[in-house]
Amino acid sequence: MDIYSIFIGLIYLLNMILAIVVIFLERKDAASTWAWLLVLFFIPLLGFAIYLLFGQNFSKKKKMFQWEDRKKIGIDEMLKMQISALHNRSLPAENEQVQNHYDLIHMQLVNNDAVLTQDNDIQMYTDGKDKFDALFKDIEGATDHIHLQYYILRRDALSKRLITLLNKKAREGVKVRILYDDLGSRSLTKRFFKSLREAGGEVEAFFPSKFHFINFRLNYRNHRKLVIIDGKIGYVGGFNVGDEYLGLNKKFGYWRDTHLRIEGSAVYAIQTRFILDWNQASHRHDIHYLPEYYPPITTKGRIPMQIVASGPDNELEQIKLGYIKMIMSAKETILIQTPYFIPDASVVDALRIAVLSGVNVKIMIPNKPDHMFVYWATYSYIGELLKLGAKVLIYDNGFIHAKTIVIDDEIASVGTANIDVRSFRLNFEVNAFIYDRKIAEEVAASFYNDVRVSRNLTLDDYNNRSFYIKFKESISRLLSPIL
Repeated sequence: MDIYSIFIGLIYLLNMILAIVVIFLERKDAASTWAWLLVLFFIPLLGFAIYLLFGQNFSKKKKMFQWEDRKKIGIDEMLKMQISALHNRSLPAENEQVQNHYDLIHMQLVNNDAVLTQDNDIQMYTDGKDKFDALFKDIEGATDHIHLQYYILRRDALSKRLITLLNKKAREGVKVRILYDDLGSRSLTKRFFKSLREAGGEVEAFFPSKFHFINFRLNYRNHRKLVIIDGKIGYVGGFNVGDEYLGLNKKFGYWRDTHLRIEGSAVYAIQTRFILDWNQASHRHDIHYLPEYYPPITTKGRIPMQIVASGPDNELEQIKLGYIKMIMSAKETILIQTPYFIPDASVVDALRIAVLSGVNVKIMIPNKPDHMFVYWATYSYIGELLKLGAKVLIYDNGFIHAKTIVIDDEIASVGTANIDVRSFRLNFEVNAFIYDRKIAEEVAASFYNDVRVSRNLTLDDYNNRSFYIKFKESISRLLSPIL
């Protein structure tokens, strides 16, 4: 037996061992198991490397996010009170939407510790310039602390403008903290934050790599985008920080996204989420409870909402379950905007049932990819629902990155989670679930405004696609459980 034969034999032996690990030890769901076996079978050597980068399960043995100060802000007590009140159907309801969706609220409370707050004001932004103008104005007015968390911080003009402003606030005595994802913001260097640190600011990276510009942990990224200012103002939504989000990238053109500015008790939940994420990433500057982080609420808002987080540290896919519950509650319309549409079987079945039950399901996706395999997998799933009677719209005015769902113009979800397996299982995400007709109608109005710059994907169009596109869809569909 020559050396070449021994080498090939060792590769297949390694693949067999890895396959046993995938099937029996990692205990993945069946779909992702088969997808990985296909990768290992067809590209034996490279497949092993790809698995090491993408495929390893996240360890859930140790609780990742721990904070011992929950009692000081009454989270545990409020959870018990609200769950008990829901069981007795006695939870005070600010409006009819809360009453109609007690079951969804209950699920988020029990499953996610997502306290219902009903004293919020919300400003919605769909344009990057408007969002960042508002954010910079709020930062300028900060007097105590500024907490920022983004998946992507580019090293470009917008980010430099942000850092310059934060430097100024830090020199004024405002406590500034930035948490960024090490993979999403891989172009950043320590020098980028040097002036901020010298001014007293603190910066941490989520799951950092030991190698500059190379991060081998490609899964399990922190995809959340949060800002908290003085414990009174919170931001959550789809915009990251970079020039492209102002529509300055020629490849994508105009960037259409959805982001919320929140005042009210929901900011407490956003603050808590940031502190948990920060303390996980920081090994030197843990945040401990201070009253300044949870100041008295002075706004007189009346919008009920829950802040729901999800991630691979929990067996339950909390935001996905919220999406399914919303879909199953629909009586008339479901409006979805998402840049990536790669649902698992449970979400597909929920949408199938909705369409077949006569619900008007409309899904809006981009007209161009920023991730090729993801784009063609999206087309595969879209085609399946199109055949059942769902309406599909292709956004033609640039790139749509919004992650929104509106049900019956009554309730809405806005946040960071896409309709895909990565957001459901692999990334750390956060969404606002809003129980208010006025806000739901505003999100719906933005959807219908986008319809004017979109085109319908008809069943004839889909059926007449080329063989090459069908081939790309088929390959991407097979790999969709691990994309």
